[in-house]
Amino acid sequence: MSNAILILNGPNLNLLGKRQPEIYGAETLNDVARLCSDAASAFDLGVEMQQSNHEGQLVDWIQDARTENVAIVINPGAYSHTSIAILDALNTFDGPVVEVHISNIHAREAFRHHSYVSGRADAVIAGCGIQGYGFAVQRIGALLTG
Repeated sequence: MSNAILILNGPNLNLLGKRQPEIYGAETLNDVARLCSDAASAFDLGVEMQQSNHEGQLVDWIQDARTENVAIVINPGAYSHTSIAILDALNTFDGPVVEVHISNIHAREAFRHHSYVSGRADAVIAGCGIQGYGFAVQRIGALLTG
């Protein structure tokens, strides 16, 4: 097993920086990767970044993480509110899981207020922009180093 944190991004996050910048900001997934890498290095951890618009692919990566990664940071996007499959996969992972949302999902449409993933997450960070990913990595570092 590596000492890498798996950073998972769900649907439409490949358009980060282009899609609704008034909600999600102007930063891109490359900016998220740099932020996470910098935060992880303080704990001698690495990061592996993945993004998919396909639920099954996210489930496969979560299952692979069981033997390949020490923790997961996940922004499931819209799957937060619909995917029991992602929740079930996360429930098979023994390491820390932190859920991240760039926007404050609790200040948006009512259907966004519930996240299935939150039931497994060790922490949930919402409304901090991409800085939330950095907070998530820092939290995982603290959980792993006790």
